[in-house]
Amino acid sequence: MPESVGVRRAQAQRTRSGVLEAAAAVFVDRGIQAPVRDIAERAGVGVGTVYRNFPTRADLVTAVYRHQIDACTALAPRLLEESASPFTALALWTDAFVDFLVTKHGLGAALGSGEPGLENLHTLMLDTLVPACASLLDACAATEELRPGVTAYTLLRAIGNLCITGPDYGQADAKGMVALLLAGCRSTV
Repeated sequence: MPESVGVRRAQAQRTRSGVLEAAAAVFVDRGIQAPVRDIAERAGVGVGTVYRNFPTRADLVTAVYRHQIDACTALAPRLLEESASPFTALALWTDAFVDFLVTKHGLGAALGSGEPGLENLHTLMLDTLVPACASLLDACAATEELRPGVTAYTLLRAIGNLCITGPDYGQADAKGMVALLLAGCRSTV
C-alpha cells in the first residue's frame, strides 16, 4: 500500500473519531435529536463530512453508542478481576451502567421509537450487556452473594426503568434506587 493511501486512511479515521467524540458530547448536552450542524461544528468539519461518514442519524447514534456499550461490556471482566468480591464488581458495574443510561439523553426514547436503523442498537445492547451482566451474576451466585432467581435481563430492565429521569428525579436519585435494588438482590447468607 503506498504511503499516501495509508496517510489518507489515518486522516479519515481521525476525522471519523472526531465526529464520534463530538456527537457523543452533543448528545449528552442536547439529546440525540441535536442538529447535525452542531455536531459538525464541534468536530471542526462540514456537515457533508458527517453525512459522508454516517449517512443517517441512526448510523451516527449507533456508532456513538456502540463504542460506549463496548466499553461498558469490557468493564465487567476487569471489575471481576480487580474487585474484592463479585458483588462489589456487580455494584461498580451497575454504577457505570447507570451513568451510561442517565447521561444518554434521548437514548431510551430512541430505542423505543421504532425508527428504522435503531433496532440494531437495542439488539447490540442485549447481545453485549446481558452477557456481561450475566457473568457478574454468575460470579456472585458462585460465592453465594446473590439471591436465587436474579437474571441479567430482568436486572438490566429494572435498572433501565429506574434510570428514567425527570424534573424531580435525577441521576443521584436513580443511583440511590439502583443501590436499593441491588441490596435486595444480595443474598443474606
